[in-house]
Amino acid sequence: MTYIAAIIIISYLIGSIPFGFLIGRMLGIDVRKHGSGNIGATNVFRIMGAKWGVTVFLCDAGKGAAAVLLAKWVARDFPIELSDGFPVPVVAGGILAAILCIIGHSFPIWLGFKGGKGVATSAGVMLGLLPYSSLVGFLTWCLVFYTTRYVSIASLVAACLLALSVLVLPANPGERGPLFALASVAVLLIFWRHRSNLERLRNGTEHRWEKKKKSAD
Repeated sequence: MTYIAAIIIISYLIGSIPFGFLIGRMLGIDVRKHGSGNIGATNVFRIMGAKWGVTVFLCDAGKGAAAVLLAKWVARDFPIELSDGFPVPVVAGGILAAILCIIGHSFPIWLGFKGGKGVATSAGVMLGLLPYSSLVGFLTWCLVFYTTRYVSIASLVAACLLALSVLVLPANPGERGPLFALASVAVLLIFWRHRSNLERLRNGTEHRWEKKKKSAD
């Protein structure tokens, strides 16, 4: 049980590292006071440009993957056994870390439990658990964003297809169900965190990224 508690605490703390906020403060900007007020990559992109937006996305995704891989290493090299001596599967450690990391990102203790929407971090934990499904999610996001120019729509559609891909892509016996359950929980959390975006989409006021027009020579 000591290892389980360690996975819970460490994964939450890793997830709660507010990279968007920290990078913004490093540049003298409190991202919570600009744009949507969110500390995620999309708002950073909007406020500080592509370079920093991509940096925050990679950092948030990286912490998700790191938390999962660390937990899987702990579960593999230090087997966790229940009271009857039954070992906890390695993937269970990764799933537990994934959940706590996403929660940490969405509700960081350092910022009064007001964090990001969890898209990049969810992508990271899925990369650590399901690399093929993560590729499906990434390609879906790119296609939907290119077609609609809405980050919110791209994120929501990508999350749904990533979860569904768990049911059809290769997985170890006995892991498909728990992994699909995790992906489904992540989808529900992402939809809940995007409820303001859904309202703006319904009202026709959601921010749409426009292609920059090339200036005439």
